[in-house]
Amino acid sequence: MPNSIDSLRSAVALGALWSLLTLGGQAGTTPASADEPRRPNVVLIMSDDQGYGDLGVHGNRMIRTPRLDALARESLRLTNFHVDPTCSETRAALLTGRYSCRVGVWHTIQGRSLLDERVPTLADRFVAAGYRTGIFGKWHLGDQYPLRAQDRGFERTLTIGGGGIGQTPDAWGNDYRDPTLSSDGHPEKFSGYCTDLFFDHAIEFIEGARDRPFFCYVPTNVPHSPYRIDDAARDAVRARGVPDPMAAFYAMIENLDANVGRLLDTLDRLGIADDTIVIFLTDNGTAAGVMPSRDDDAAAWTGFDAGMRGQKGSPYEGGHRVPCFIRWPAGGFEPGSIDRLTAHLDLAPTLAEWCSLPIDLAGFDADPATRAYPSDPTRFDGRSLVPLVRGEAWPERTLVVHSQRRPIPEPRHQTAVMTDRWRLIRGKELYDLAADPGQTRDVASEHPDVVAQLDEFYERWWQRVSVEFDRPVRVRVGAAAQPVVTLTAHDWHAPQEEIPWDQSHVRRDLPGIGTWKLQAVAAGEYRVELRMRPPGVDYRFEAGTAVLWIDDRDIEVDVVAGSDVVTFETRIAEGPFSLSSMVREAGKPDRGAYFVTIERL
Repeated sequence: MPNSIDSLRSAVALGALWSLLTLGGQAGTTPASADEPRRPNVVLIMSDDQGYGDLGVHGNRMIRTPRLDALARESLRLTNFHVDPTCSETRAALLTGRYSCRVGVWHTIQGRSLLDERVPTLADRFVAAGYRTGIFGKWHLGDQYPLRAQDRGFERTLTIGGGGIGQTPDAWGNDYRDPTLSSDGHPEKFSGYCTDLFFDHAIEFIEGARDRPFFCYVPTNVPHSPYRIDDAARDAVRARGVPDPMAAFYAMIENLDANVGRLLDTLDRLGIADDTIVIFLTDNGTAAGVMPSRDDDAAAWTGFDAGMRGQKGSPYEGGHRVPCFIRWPAGGFEPGSIDRLTAHLDLAPTLAEWCSLPIDLAGFDADPATRAYPSDPTRFDGRSLVPLVRGEAWPERTLVVHSQRRPIPEPRHQTAVMTDRWRLIRGKELYDLAADPGQTRDVASEHPDVVAQLDEFYERWWQRVSVEFDRPVRVRVGAAAQPVVTLTAHDWHAPQEEIPWDQSHVRRDLPGIGTWKLQAVAAGEYRVELRMRPPGVDYRFEAGTAVLWIDDRDIEVDVVAGSDVVTFETRIAEGPFSLSSMVREAGKPDRGAYFVTIERL
């Protein structure tokens, strides 16, 4: 299948021709021509691990978020808005408008956070329509070609590695202050706090995009753990009576709030605020904004959950119901709230319609569990929110969110099937949100008909989304776009549950083995190098042996004591293959190489 960008460019040309011949250039079918009004800019901000209750505007009396609170009051607020219960899954659905498990993503590690290269992202769609595109923050959908942000439609990229600063794919020894970031694909050392830096460069991008509309995506890595912030900022929150680590968690959010304010002030200063769609959301429920009550101090602050059950990773509301604020002064809608069921996968088709992207939106409102999914990977599963925003008819719908976090998804695992009123949890528990928003009373036995109806929907949905669960998303090797590919254990397909996805695991020589799913773009001789630390970081092997497996073929060599790399040269055929390794060192556990570089000679 052609890659997503080439397919999209073809779609743009065909869509424009079809529009001119039959539709007269209606919104949502073709890029605007020179004599049409400039299309709106888009700023999409998504924080990491911040929950619905981690905002002052939602009733949290201990956190100070004046700029986000003001943005909420100026925005259309989606108060029944849902994402996946963890990170990469939400990012995949947000950027494609499709269920995350349909585009290769249902985990944050183990090769299941890699976004299917066949499916265009919002950035692909925007850049094909003439927008400038940039990402500043956390990508977490693939670190190698063709899965990097710069391969997926983003012209300007400033990102961390993997799912967080300090994880295995990230720069070695990285920290929240003075981090090394990937700037347009090249490592660069910066001075300052990570959130400040991401917003500095997002603002610089906006200031430099005056000649074309822009799509600026700011997916921050805060307030995700580790909870690192200046001591003074943490201590100021602690002085209010907020315990650790929540004090640092809140302080990170307050720093984010100030940076959102700086960006909004920039839009005002440039005179483009009215013509810029600003969206703020979070990627899942809170990670550290709620803690158990203390028996020894009933008055102690234990956080704020806005009356919701569950946290990050949970199928209950607290795991996936998050804030979503949409501000567009020139958009023709007033600030207010909408409580109908909406989700992350709705934002892509909504922006496509608002920004007149070259997409035919007809038929996208069809219920995904009652129709066969089209083979065309450019289609959406989400529904444009434009009719809802206009106050037009909005048919009842059913949506699914789940947290699989396993090599192959299992039916009903950590799943919520949702309508405006009902939540079916794991196929067993039923909650009436109208009467019981805190999900304290399971009414499945009282409404077996509702359970059956929602579970029947889920069965049809599962049959359609599970078609390609056994198809891995593969990293390309031997490509000119990335001649030397560095693989890390973060993306192992592994038989064991625990893998070294974080640098702390690497430092303690976590045992285990895993496989990378790769595809050689051309046959030839390849050099494969095994390391226990990234290239350039000191590590000395003990004497032993190393084995490299390429599919069913194995090659064994001696490991020389004191060396920092084990090198293989071998022929690899064009096409898909699996690669794994095992290093046996004296006095250390057998384990796969945590870092492998591969290049075509």
